[in-house]
Amino acid sequence: MSDSLDTPKVRRRALLGRPRVEADAFGRISEAIARFMGTPRFLLYLTIFCVFWLSWNSWAPEHLRFDSAVYYFTALTLMLSLQASYAAPLILLAQNRQTDRDRVQAEHDRQRSERNLADTEYLAREMAALRIALSEVATRDFVRSELRSLLEDLEDLEVARTAGPANGVNGAGGGNGANGETGGDGDVGAAGDADADDGAPTTRP
Repeated sequence: MSDSLDTPKVRRRALLGRPRVEADAFGRISEAIARFMGTPRFLLYLTIFCVFWLSWNSWAPEHLRFDSAVYYFTALTLMLSLQASYAAPLILLAQNRQTDRDRVQAEHDRQRSERNLADTEYLAREMAALRIALSEVATRDFVRSELRSLLEDLEDLEVARTAGPANGVNGAGGGNGANGETGGDGDVGAAGDADADDGAPTTRP
């Protein structure tokens, strides 16, 4: 083999250059023509042209007429046929370009819809997570109720603290009085025993 498979083949230059036609440019031209042919202005121009053609070839001098009415305006018929034969492919080309644009636009719309759906689902998940997180956070009413209960507990403790020393003082006084009475009774009893001992005769063995 003279050439290796990994060597790119050199392109031979032709004697006559191949004409390069830009497809997009031709499509733009055909679309512009088809768009113009679908306007009222084109219909008005075509009507004026046909009226002028018919009028000239009907009432103009004989030596100035170029399309005889005897042959039913053959030249005008051929021109309109030629115009229609070119208009149909141009309209089809414009429709194909519009179809391609619609397909691309539909693809972009589908991608945009998918992104919007993904964003919506993400926001929904975030909102659900935020709602769950907020359900575990202490609300204002809950904090107020807790503070109110703490204040009530502090007031109860303050009342119990102030009432405690007073009860202790009262208990100490009562204990002293009881001891005094008991002590008095004991003294009386001891004195009685002593008197009894004095009055009783003593016997000696």
